[in-house]
This record gives sequence, structure tokens and C-alpha cells, in this order.
Amino acid sequence: MSILPILYSFRRCPYAMRARIAVAMSDVKVELREVVLRDKPLELIEASAKATVPVLVLPGSEVLDESLDIMRWALEQNDPENWLAHVDADLIAANDGPFKRALDRYKYPHRYDLPNGIEHRDQALANISDLNERLDDMPFLAGDKRGFTDIAIFPFIRQFAATDQGWFDALPLPALQAWLDGLQSSDLFASIMIRYPQWKAGDPPATFA
Repeated sequence: MSILPILYSFRRCPYAMRARIAVAMSDVKVELREVVLRDKPLELIEASAKATVPVLVLPGSEVLDESLDIMRWALEQNDPENWLAHVDADLIAANDGPFKRALDRYKYPHRYDLPNGIEHRDQALANISDLNERLDDMPFLAGDKRGFTDIAIFPFIRQFAATDQGWFDALPLPALQAWLDGLQSSDLFASIMIRYPQWKAGDPPATFA
């Protein structure tokens, strides 16, 4: 068994992104196992009945399989920017609930037997317009500095923007666009987007921090 916590992840998954960002910020070392979702390892399935990323297996065999719980765990070990003092549960719930539902149907309409995702794109737009209004008054959702809420929401806004980048860039949402650009151009984000090969049983551990 690994002496480090084991983090099952998938590079492009927004839930996994926010977990990796918190782990990177905490500087807690973990063994990262990059998963290919169409070829999930048995070890992931055995660790969590959900078998979705991210999953964190602690050395004592405790399993965390919710991304927000993994974020909290990492920051409870070390929180150099005091992110845990800036948790807006309502904003995060709106992101993870109605916004994510609309985002999925906008990005993948064929999965839901929809002719296109325009109706759901417009539903999601209401949510990001609210975020833009908040960001008109301060540079981050957490206030003057980035915090837990920013990192919990950011990967999903990034995914929404990338679905039709030209359309998103033309929106009259300058505060939100500046916030997104700043977070995705940060050294912190670059550090968690390094490509790892698909993990297979028996591979040497890949340390991530």
C-alpha cells in the first residue's frame, strides 16, 4: 500500500481540477493516478462505489470521493492563503446544481436527446451573469484574494467558456472574463494541468504536490 494518500484523477474533469488545485495549494504530497474514464482501473472501482474522479484514498484506508471534501481535507492540512475562510456555500451549490445541469446539456446535447444546447446555454448564462455582477465589485468571489469559492467554481466556468470560446469572449461580461483569464493563466493552474500517462497497476508512483 502507498505510504502517501492516493488521488485518482482525470486531467480534464472540472471536479478533479478543483481537487488538484487545493492539493497543490496545500503542498501536501499525494500519489496521483491518472484515470481514463472509459478504462477505469479496478482499484478505483474497489475504492469507491461511485467510480468517478476524483477519489482520495488515505493511508488508513479512509476514502473521500467528493471533490469538495478533498479540497477541505487538503486545506485542513495546510492553507497558506486562508481559502477555508472564504467558502460561499450558496454560490457553490448554485454552480454544482442548476449551472452544472445546464452546462452538461449545453456541451453534450446529444447525450440528452436534444437538437442543440442553446436553451441550456442561455439558462447557464443567467448564473454567470450573476457572478459577473459580484465581480464588478471585487476581483475575486472571495473578495480581494482568491479563495475556496473561486477555485470550486472556476473549472466549470472554464468548461462553459471553452464550449464556444468566440461566443463567450464576445459576451458583455468583462469582470467575469478577467477573473477567468487570471485564474487559468496562473502558475497554480498550470502546475495542475501537467499531463500524466494513464495509470496502470504496477506503475511506479507519480508524486503530485
